[in-house]
Parts: sequence; structure tokens; C-alpha cells
Amino acid sequence: MEESFSGGKPVSRADLKGLGSPARYQKVDPDNFYKLLVDFPTQLRQAVEIAQRFEWNKKGIRPANIILAGMGGSAIGGDLARAFLSQEMDIPFHVIRHYTLPAFAGPESFVFASSYSGNTEETLAAFEAARKKQAEIVCITTGGKLAFKASGLPIITIPSGYPPRAALGFSFVPILLVLGKAGLIRDFSEEILSLADFLAEEIRRWEREVSPGKNEAKRLAAALFGKVPLVYAGADLLEPVAVRWKGQICENAKQLAFANVFPEFNHNELVGFGVLKHLAGRLAAVFLQDKNDHPRVAARMKIVEDILKKKKIPVIMAASKGESVLERMFYTILFGDFASYYLAILSGVNPKPVAVIDYLKGRLEKV
Repeated sequence: MEESFSGGKPVSRADLKGLGSPARYQKVDPDNFYKLLVDFPTQLRQAVEIAQRFEWNKKGIRPANIILAGMGGSAIGGDLARAFLSQEMDIPFHVIRHYTLPAFAGPESFVFASSYSGNTEETLAAFEAARKKQAEIVCITTGGKLAFKASGLPIITIPSGYPPRAALGFSFVPILLVLGKAGLIRDFSEEILSLADFLAEEIRRWEREVSPGKNEAKRLAAALFGKVPLVYAGADLLEPVAVRWKGQICENAKQLAFANVFPEFNHNELVGFGVLKHLAGRLAAVFLQDKNDHPRVAARMKIVEDILKKKKIPVIMAASKGESVLERMFYTILFGDFASYYLAILSGVNPKPVAVIDYLKGRLEKV
């Protein structure tokens, strides 16, 4: 079997304790968050159906720029679309995680306002800014205030009941297919359906029933258990995937993680491993690799691996898999999603709730 990752600390039986126990899964994951991961290929197929039903007659209009306004799990779909389309489209694509839009936004902009709940205050503010600037707007949401405010504007209504981070298919697919309907890119419907089939087959290797010895996601989780993961990728296809890994580890496993990109990481952050040597035992670096990484990035990864190992910091190499760009991107995403899930199980924390975010939102409502 082809390995998806290599390196890191040796994984012992103690590290993997609990990842083969059905009772432990029922106790730690009472909401069955796991099912959302396993059902992701189905979500992709549903997202294609939803986007194909959407009517938007903007063919022949070429925008000056495309903007995705969103936060968290809704914004990451925009990050992935931007990275993927960077080789497919020559129109600037920007992802805005803020209350305001940049000065260049205007009547010649296409703006996607993406908020899963429809109540994300930053996205609502950006939506109002887009309306004032008379931009062409498409909303992606389950409802909420955004759907109410966007009455009369194009809205793609996606299914409710998911944590936003688990609705990645619903936040990503509509962007591609809407831009296809506008004639700005080709229609990716068939490729996404093929992607769903590919992922369904790969996910079988990461299911709970697969023993730790044969389950790479479980072994990766064990290698990261008790560590602060530092996730690095090349500044191309896998850059947003590294951000996704960081977010999933933080939200699912309730464990700090950080992300950065090659080569920028080599011009500043690399120096930061110099003084606090006592932290080396609590860190683990993960390098996300793709066969189309720039040759100099691949060379940098090898050299930095040697540097970090000399500092007693384990380095895990996680390689993408698949023929198409979409396959390689989403294979790596799902591998990280499953690893973060098993990390939550090892840590004994329910992967679904994000209580501190709910608390923050509650406090903000009173300000």
C-alpha cells in the first residue's frame, strides 16, 4: 500500500490505545461527527446538484475581479477555489475575511457572500459593502440574516444541520459551477463527481474499523498526539490545505496548531526555532507535499527537514495523492480531516462542539 506520510516519532501501542475501541468512539463522539467525514463524497454530489439548479444569466460579462467574503469554514472554500483556479482563470480572485471590502471592489466585481449560518457578522457587513458598491452578488447560505437581506438577489441555498467546517463541499462546489455558468471557466461538474468517487474509495482506508496498523490517519494522529503541529506547504495548490489542517486540528481536536508556507517560511519563521530549545519535544512539523511543487520548494523542504531534525523536532512528510489537481487537493484535505478526528478521540474531546466560539459570539451580541 502506498504510504501518504512518513517520518515523525515512532508510534507505540500506547499511542494508539483507544482508536480500536467502538465504546470509546461512542463516548467521545456522541454526535457522530465521524459520519460527516465519511459522507463527504455524498456531500460533493449534492453540492453539484444544488449548483446545477442555480440560475444566473451573466454569461458574456467579464468581471474585473472576483471576491469571496466569508469567515472560517465558509472562507476556506474560497481559498481552495482561488488556489485551484489560479491555473484555470486569469481574473484576480480575492478571499476577504473582514467586515470591509477593498477599494478596488465595485460594479465590475463579482462578489460571493458566503456564510453557512447566514448570521456571520463580518460577512453581513461585507455584503452590505458590496451592495453599496453595486457589485454583482451571489450569496451562499442556509438562510439566516443573509438570506433575508439578500431577498431579490441570487442565493444558493445549501442544506442546514452541519458544522460550517464540515460543509466544505457546499461552500466550494457552487463557486466553481457558478463561474462556469458565467462562462469564465469550463464546467467542472463531471470532474467533481469523479472526485467524489475517488474520495469514497480512499476514505475506506481511514475508516474507524480499519486497524491502526493499516490506517494512516490513525497513525498520523498518534504521531501528533501531545504535540503542537506546525503545518507547512508550498505556496501553490496546498497552501489553503495547510490552513485547513490548522483549522481542523484546532476545532476538532481543541489543540493549537499553526500553518505557514514555503518559501516565505524560510525567510523569517525558520529562525524562530533558535532560542526556545526546551519546546522542541512539544513540536511536530508536517510538510504537505505535491508532485507539482516548485523544484526549489522541494529542495527547501529537504534542507529544512534536516535542520529541524537536528533540533530534535520530528518532521512528518504528507504527500498528496491522485491524478487530477482536485483529487490531490481534496485527498490531502480529507487525510487531515480524519487525522484531526482521531486526534480528538485520542485526547478524549468531543470533535463537534466549539464552545469558546459560541461564547465569543454571545459576548459580541452584547457589545
